[in-house]
Amino acid sequence: MGNEELIVKLQELFPAASIIQGNDWPEISFESGADFLSTIDVLKSDQTLAFDYLFCETCVDWKTHFTMVYHLDSTRFRHNIVLKYKLDRETPEIDSLSFVYRTSEQHEREIFDLFGIIFKGHPNLKRILLTEDWVGYPLRKDYDDPINMIKL
Repeated sequence: MGNEELIVKLQELFPAASIIQGNDWPEISFESGADFLSTIDVLKSDQTLAFDYLFCETCVDWKTHFTMVYHLDSTRFRHNIVLKYKLDRETPEIDSLSFVYRTSEQHEREIFDLFGIIFKGHPNLKRILLTEDWVGYPLRKDYDDPINMIKL
């Protein structure tokens, strides 16, 4: 399935989502409140999509909100998509995908450590890079670093 057919299929399945052709792969974006786990279930279980591998998961701080970004691959069909999900800045939390994609477990710990995103249902959500007594989240744009004096 090429990107054009993939976009048509995604538009059929998720009419409320914003779907565009990104630089390389189709991008599907959801606002806060969309049923995230149901979306993942459809993307993974639909026999024409079969997105069975999460190869990248990260977060972007836009100062007004966070965006979780997931790169999914179908090892059967060799097509990819980028899934984006907007999070509220005041209560940045989302369901963990660690029980759906094992690769997500370490990505989520790193994102928690550096951005402070809470992954509901994660089996071991604790710092992975910084010490347990570290204060703040260094990849947030409002993080104050008096030693390095970086202002964004």
